[in-house]
Amino acid sequence: MSSKALPYRPHNHAACVQQALAGARAVCKAQNARLTPTRERVLELIWQSHKPLGAYDVLAALAEDGHNAAPPTVYRALDFLLQYGLVHRIASLNAFIGCTHAGEHHTSVFLICRSCRNALELAAPSVADAVREAAAAQAFTPEETTIEIAGQCPNCRHD
Repeated sequence: MSSKALPYRPHNHAACVQQALAGARAVCKAQNARLTPTRERVLELIWQSHKPLGAYDVLAALAEDGHNAAPPTVYRALDFLLQYGLVHRIASLNAFIGCTHAGEHHTSVFLICRSCRNALELAAPSVADAVREAAAAQAFTPEETTIEIAGQCPNCRHD
């Protein structure tokens, strides 16, 4: 895997994927939800790439595994993973990325590289607080907030 496929900060990628899967199993067990082998494999494929994956990217990866999955199977798996907060949908890319705060209700803030399509989810409590305060000033109650920030990652900026 090239360095461009990794997030901006170095880490143990294999441990990251295994931790995400273990977290997903715990979330599903706590909510009495069924993490089927297909759903788990879709989640694993998403976590194996820090670049957001579209549904057809996931479908192609499943086909490489020998799964005979159809698009509705992938979309159902993605819907399940979204419902339980295990992945996020990045609207600007029409793609999905693993949630680093699985099972927690939170404001999602993503840095998305225009060049390599790498995405990084930030922990930004002050941003979340500002969004809630601005919404409250308008008597609005936000239920889901995803902020997408496009730019260039350190790897692409230096290339």
